[in-house]
Order: sequence, then structure tokens, then C-alpha cells
Amino acid sequence: MTLTAAYGDDDPAANPVDMVERIVSANDWAFDRRSDEELAAEVPGQWCNYSLYFAWREDMGAMHFTCAFDMKVPTPKRTAICELLALINEKLWLGHFGLWDEDCVPMFRHTSLLAGGAGLSPEQVEDLMDLAVAECERFYPAFQFVIWGGKSAREAVAASLLETAGEA
Repeated sequence: MTLTAAYGDDDPAANPVDMVERIVSANDWAFDRRSDEELAAEVPGQWCNYSLYFAWREDMGAMHFTCAFDMKVPTPKRTAICELLALINEKLWLGHFGLWDEDCVPMFRHTSLLAGGAGLSPEQVEDLMDLAVAECERFYPAFQFVIWGGKSAREAVAASLLETAGEA
């Protein structure tokens, strides 16, 4: 079965959150459709469960997406985490990491501009979710190294990007 058959022939100008809901449902992920313009879901990862959030702004022709860690940054570690965010963001092509100020939760963020009726395809939505979770998984250890391991931001990034060679 193709993605088009699984998700239907979506009108590119339609509300993209409807398509996100079908994708999330097809994956059997827990979700909450908070309004016509918002959807929150939970996705299991290797390190933790990630909270996905989609918000559609028709007036801007944009869909905002976040993938938040199940982790809070202690106040004394905020400066080191902000340095870590800057170092990590240098390594990304799409999206960026930020810190949700209200709850001190690290998250991956990306906004897709869809003005002019361009719309999002199911493949693009799936790729965005896959990319976000993969980047969160890749850098989760770096956050742990800074928060609990006492490492500097630079040491944490280097350790989290260490590639192993061979097999044990």
C-alpha cells in the first residue's frame, strides 16, 4: 500500500494537522487533538518518550512542530545547557534545539512555511517526525552529560557524537 492509499488524497491547501492525526493514529501513538489547529502526541524513543506538538497557523501559512524531551533542566545548569544548544545547533541543517522557558524542557523545533497552497505531503510529515526523533536521540546523551555528568557543553557534544568502530 502506498502512502497516498494509506492517508488519502489530501488537498495541499487543507489543514495539515488532519494529515498529522491520520499518521499518528496509523502508528498507534497516544495523542490529543486539542483543537482544529493543534495536536499533541507521545512517541517512544530509546532514551525517553518524546512529546510531539503540531500547531497550524492558517493566517501565516505555517505549521510549527516541536519534539520535547522528557527532561527538565535544573536552574543551575541553564547556562551550560544554553551553550550546549548553541553547539548542537551548529551541527543541524533543519530545525533547531531550544529550551522551553516555562518548564525548562529541551526541545527540537521546526516551522514549515506552506503559504501559497504548497501543503505538506505525508512523506514530508513522516520525514520531519523521523528527523526530530533521530536528532533528539542523537543528542540526548549530551544533555545528560551536562546535567548529571558534570561535563562541559563542548565535552558533552564530543562524547555524544563519538562514532564507535567495529564490534565488541
